[in-house]
Amino acid sequence: MPQQREPEKLLPLTPAVFHILLSLADAERHGYGIIKQVEADTDGRVRMGPGTLYGTIKRLLAAGLVVETEERPDPEMDDERRRYYRLTDWGRRVLTAETERLEALLRLAQQKDVVRALRFREGDA
Repeated sequence: MPQQREPEKLLPLTPAVFHILLSLADAERHGYGIIKQVEADTDGRVRMGPGTLYGTIKRLLAAGLVVETEERPDPEMDDERRRYYRLTDWGRRVLTAETERLEALLRLAQQKDVVRALRFREGDA
């Protein structure tokens, strides 16, 4: 997978891709761990089923954004059938580019005072 590519060419990311990459930003995780981390990160607003998770992971593996890791926790504390995933450097670059894109959108919405304007309109209705 050529690392010279521009991460911006993969943007915008789908919500599933963004949340999975974000869940792997600070630790390797197995599938169920990713599901639980996404729920925790979003205060339960995003719930990902196994079909979405594993279909997305398959695409992330093919794109070189994540890899399956060989390291395993203590076998006494883990199920050997679990597969663990980690973010690659390329995946981190893509996640960073998407985060910067979202930050720019948020700044624009703040400049336009979108939230206050929406609340004002709802109060008028």
